[in-house]
Amino acid sequence: MQISTDQSLLLNKIAFVYGEHKAESILNQINDLAARHQATSTSNNAEKAKWVSERDVMLITYADSLHSGKQQPIETMNEFAREYLQNLFSAVHLLPFYPYSSDDGFSVIDYREVNPKVGSWDGIKELSQSFDLMFDGVINHISQHSEWFQQYLAGNPKYAGYFVEADPTADYSKVTRPRALPLLTKFETAAGEKFVWTTFSDDQIDLNFENENVLLEILDILLMYASYGAKFIRLDAIGFMWKKPGTTCIHLDETHALVQIIREVLDAVKPGTILISETNVPHKDNISYFGNGHNEAHMVYQFPLPPLTLHTISTGDSTKILEWANSLEETTESTTFFNFLASHDGIGVRPVEGILTKEQVQDLVNRVHNHGGFVSYKDNGDGTKSPYELNINYLDALSHPDEESKLKVKRFMAANGILLSMMGVPGIYIHSLLGSRNDLEGVEATGRYRSINREQLDYDSLSEELGQPDSLRSEVYQGFRTLLNIRRNEPAFHPNAKQSIQFVNEKLFTLVREAANGDQIFVVINVTNEPVQTAIPFVRLQWTEEQSLTELVGGETLSASDELALEPYQVQWIKRSGKAV
Repeated sequence: MQISTDQSLLLNKIAFVYGEHKAESILNQINDLAARHQATSTSNNAEKAKWVSERDVMLITYADSLHSGKQQPIETMNEFAREYLQNLFSAVHLLPFYPYSSDDGFSVIDYREVNPKVGSWDGIKELSQSFDLMFDGVINHISQHSEWFQQYLAGNPKYAGYFVEADPTADYSKVTRPRALPLLTKFETAAGEKFVWTTFSDDQIDLNFENENVLLEILDILLMYASYGAKFIRLDAIGFMWKKPGTTCIHLDETHALVQIIREVLDAVKPGTILISETNVPHKDNISYFGNGHNEAHMVYQFPLPPLTLHTISTGDSTKILEWANSLEETTESTTFFNFLASHDGIGVRPVEGILTKEQVQDLVNRVHNHGGFVSYKDNGDGTKSPYELNINYLDALSHPDEESKLKVKRFMAANGILLSMMGVPGIYIHSLLGSRNDLEGVEATGRYRSINREQLDYDSLSEELGQPDSLRSEVYQGFRTLLNIRRNEPAFHPNAKQSIQFVNEKLFTLVREAANGDQIFVVINVTNEPVQTAIPFVRLQWTEEQSLTELVGGETLSASDELALEPYQVQWIKRSGKAV
């Protein structure tokens, strides 16, 4: 099988990365690889190959976030999904479920296997029958305990070029460092002492994509994931794939070319597979992974949204988030943003460089400390460090642990109202859906700050709490149900539907989403702890005063001339059907 009828573009990309002398041989190997996967795959279900819509919402979870003594965790996740996710979520992002040695799954020992403590491929496939799935392609690095690295240490010539050897005396001051840890790690090998590149930890050994065999191996793995039910593939830490002396070693042209090669192969062999790039960096660098809008990632993580939403609710001022949202570029019809507030990681602050001042970032740092969280720092390369990530459960980041429960829920749902209103596909972390709190015992047990938001829950106890209407978990879950049931039926919330920011009052988050059929939804969210009154800007929206409007969350009928009275942290979605008069 050939990847495309005209292979010159793909050949040029391969030649750019690996040189013209190798390009044709590599292309032939890619074609052979594609043919093998094509021969073993069934035709894609037409529904699976569709682009995303307003009905798409993704749950982010570890496969073993829920435990029950009766069964394997993936079976418990299937049970939970049937009971609590049906008709609310379309997809589930299963964070790395492969055998691993550290970092809660991100130090992968074997890309092709399911961690037996989680379950089996059968359990994964069962979940894929009811939900689209996202798998992690943790392809920047692999565990030092993997067979690949162990064979490298033993001197197996096949793996001699799989990892990046480096001179420890060279100057690495320009290299972008995500963590305040040594960049190189010393290992004893059959060939003597070697220093190898370890961007994230000494247990996460960077793969050497200068070796074309690494690329071919990774392509084989990603195609396997698509065959096993992954409609979405998350390219973890993708910006660090290529190393070049004297550069930052992030977002290099070779990295973008590799993403383009991956995209072209998946498009040809597994059409409908959606690539999502994960680059926790400033906005301009982040959106560079859209490429030309058709040749790299289909989605990019909207990393400024979590810290900006936290800033907005913390200050009761929507100015910064609306200015940022107003500056967002239009995406193509086949690209969009992946929006989220919370995840297995902390709240990154690098993405708001140039948006929030250092003083405003420090205010967030202080808030996190006051609310029982932690802060991770990055090494700037000049002997200084700066905040990289806020490690805290998002609900506790928004509200002090001692605050009254009802107020916490209102404030939390206002923040998530912002998430669900924005252009793009929303992702909701399982601990947000379930109203979880800071897991300080987890931090103490592991010694890692990120454990604060990675608690494993007893499924029977969770079900009991969700069955109690006045429990925090139940109130949060029901709040999500209300908003999600509305959102998934409104074309104005299509990921590519038009978005126009409205500057009405700094105490309100206000924008308009417009569907292709002309339906409009005026989003109004009170980001303060006090009542706010405002008029609908009907002239600016080209609405007439007499038009009948529906406030979707409360179910009330309004007219454009009505004065809006919003309670603290109230979310209103005001719909006008059809074209403006």
